[in-house]
Amino acid sequence: MKLALILGDQLSAELSCLRELDKATDLIVMAEVGAEARYVKHHKQKIALLFCAMRHFASTLEDEGWRVHYHAFDAKAPQQSLLDVITDISATQHAEQLIMTECGEYRLHHDIVSNWQHALGIPVTLLCDDRFMCSKGRFADWARGRKQWRMEYFYREMRRDHDILMDGKQPTGGEWNFDSSNRRPYRGEPPLPALPAFSYSQDDHRVFALVEEHFADHPGTLTRFNWPVTRDQARQALADFVKNRLPWFGDFQDAMTQGESFMFHSLLSTSINCGLLSPREVCNAALEAYQAGQAPLNATEGFIRQILGWREYVRGLYWLMMPAYANHNSLGNTRRLPAYYWTGDTGMNCMREAFQNTLTHAYAHHIQRLMVTGNFALLTGVIPKEICDWYLAVYADAYDWVELPNTLGMVMHADEGLLGSKPYAASGNYINKMSDYCKHCRYSVKTSTDADSCPFNSLYWHFMNRHRESFSSNPRMTMIYRSYDKMADDKKQALMQRATHLLNDLDNL
Repeated sequence: MKLALILGDQLSAELSCLRELDKATDLIVMAEVGAEARYVKHHKQKIALLFCAMRHFASTLEDEGWRVHYHAFDAKAPQQSLLDVITDISATQHAEQLIMTECGEYRLHHDIVSNWQHALGIPVTLLCDDRFMCSKGRFADWARGRKQWRMEYFYREMRRDHDILMDGKQPTGGEWNFDSSNRRPYRGEPPLPALPAFSYSQDDHRVFALVEEHFADHPGTLTRFNWPVTRDQARQALADFVKNRLPWFGDFQDAMTQGESFMFHSLLSTSINCGLLSPREVCNAALEAYQAGQAPLNATEGFIRQILGWREYVRGLYWLMMPAYANHNSLGNTRRLPAYYWTGDTGMNCMREAFQNTLTHAYAHHIQRLMVTGNFALLTGVIPKEICDWYLAVYADAYDWVELPNTLGMVMHADEGLLGSKPYAASGNYINKMSDYCKHCRYSVKTSTDADSCPFNSLYWHFMNRHRESFSSNPRMTMIYRSYDKMADDKKQALMQRATHLLNDLDNL
């Protein structure tokens, strides 16, 4: 008899390990264990989402005739790790082999490869996760021999490989991306559409109660939980996005508005990353809308680029570079993560809005993550591991393979420019341009050196000044340093003094 372990981010009927099993004789194992829920303090909504979705998926498998052993969370059980559960089941069922679809996190993958076969005394077989649109081997082939691994060129290869938004050998519309069309601030029109509201079973509510009881010290709240936990709900979410938000996603994908958590974003990453939706079907749904004239090209291309481009790219980079990649800190950061990242208690309105969204919904859209909370961590020199662990903990869609490259590389520029050719650093002016946050802030975005000046403004120039040796030769940053050099000496001094004061009092901003 074979055992197959299905993980919480593998909730797909198309999983490769299922194709190797016999329904009549083999056994599927799924497990809710403390070790996976607690290795970082995952947001309560993330734990609840995965426990609920796992239970529904196990029930679906049983309805389809599979034999399933489901280990529900029990704080008092001796089995608190996946290996604990598999060891018990393997012994009692006299299993001859364990089959798994390869996991998405190096930490667990390394443990499985290094320890499990010896501990279990049976062969452990890992199969490729072919739910992704680019295999690890295909990415390695693309990266081989290149001096720079730029996502844009990888994305073009993926478009060609999958014949997505292509007119023969040329990109549809004559351009590979329409990012320059996707930077409009939102001024209230069109009205923001409501999200679909999902209903939950009695067992789902038992999970919510379990999480509240046993993970009370984890961040966030469950009071606004509204994530798909079944495949049907995920498909409903996909259809709703394509109909009601995709048409405007392109124009406003970088926009932020006071009190609005979701804008025109899809919120599908939780469902894609845990397996309830496949990236292929999501891309196809967007393509069908475009082909039917229901979504413009800039929105369709921008959305597909996030999935076929960024998502596949960071996964390939992660597996090619781990485990050394996780230890990069090329800017030499030494500052601890401020406490308000966990509490949201800060006078900086843009940060407070992002934190509120994060703690309430286990979500923030990519500009809030990159250009607000991430930008602040970059400018202040936060230790990369601390901000990476925070992103992994607080977002319902965060898994190490996707979170680590995005945070360490794109947000923190800690990988020596491997992922990005320049740091995503910005002053308060960017936030003011793309949002109305600054109108509601106690700090003034219009000044840089006063006692009430926006912290981003002086911190931006302090960051550029202290890393000048690293960045001044970057052709994409010469204009920045040219502007700095034109400043009067007393202005430079005032900027550095203001930034130094802020850095020395960082926890009280």
